[in-house]
Amino acid sequence: MELQITPLNLPSDNKRPFVIAGPCSAETEEQIMTTAHQLSEKGCHIFRAGVWKPRTKPGGFEGHGEPALKWMDSARKETKMLMGTEVATPEHVELAMKYDMDILWIGARTSANPFAMQALADSLKGADVPILVKNPVNPDLELWIGAIERLNAAGVKKLGAIHRGFSSYDKTIYRNVPMWQIPIEMRRRIPELPICCDPSHMGGKRELVAPLCQQALDLGFDGLMVESHCDPDKAWSDAKQQVTPDVLDYIISILTIRDDVSTTEDIKVLRKQIDEIDNTLMDILSKRMRVCREIGQYKKEHNITVLQTGRYNEILDKRGAQGALCGMSPEFVKQIFEHIHEESVHQQLEIINK
Repeated sequence: MELQITPLNLPSDNKRPFVIAGPCSAETEEQIMTTAHQLSEKGCHIFRAGVWKPRTKPGGFEGHGEPALKWMDSARKETKMLMGTEVATPEHVELAMKYDMDILWIGARTSANPFAMQALADSLKGADVPILVKNPVNPDLELWIGAIERLNAAGVKKLGAIHRGFSSYDKTIYRNVPMWQIPIEMRRRIPELPICCDPSHMGGKRELVAPLCQQALDLGFDGLMVESHCDPDKAWSDAKQQVTPDVLDYIISILTIRDDVSTTEDIKVLRKQIDEIDNTLMDILSKRMRVCREIGQYKKEHNITVLQTGRYNEILDKRGAQGALCGMSPEFVKQIFEHIHEESVHQQLEIINK
């Protein structure tokens, strides 16, 4: 499906990426007004707050709903900032539109559910406000693109994506693992789609916000969505990942904005070298697969199983260690050889089953 996307036209300073900032939850009118004024004084143009909060377990603070929209409407009138909130149901959309929210976003739990996305798409039919879609909880690019396509098919053209990382069973330093390759592939496939990064949910800790912001900008992301609270240690939800407006202002001030220029002669020469090396890699892989097919023929003639677990483990361990010695991540090298082994098995199975 070819998407019809128009620019978001969100305000930013000096051609910098746009910044959407505000507390995780709209807790009290005082908290909203105080945080909005502090962010506005630091030059922030777009305010965010969760009015409805989907919680992992019942019993926690789940938002105030419509009363919080009234607080945000008042904050807009006083600060002149744009206001944005998350919607998860058609009823949320109806109320958000009633209070003229300037931006809406759809959360990770919702984008993972095609039924919920279709219901939202139907309720947002023809909407002219920017709609940002967070990646699904699980690392599924097709699901993420499908959520965006549903909105576009309903006539929503001001669309963007929010990368907030992916859930993982393994323990890492991140709350949600970045897996940058997925938004990079999104950019390759839909280059006109703006992508912003949510370092707060990705990191889960305020000390990770700054480095994740810089990584996102280094990758050419169009904007940032950062959780900022006037008193984050007392926040009613996600306290550890929120920063004060002062800290956010400092983070923004130290970020390096890279030039998107890739046509210099030096870059062209280096890319030519990369192309030559890639051609060599393809030739080497082709030779490796030829040998794998010869092994497959031998296994067929001698009635040997294709998968030899001991040999597979030996390859992964040896190549991972070599990768570390060559300045590469052992996990990166292991992933490469996992894919190579998968294709090798496929090639041998074709030989055996002829």
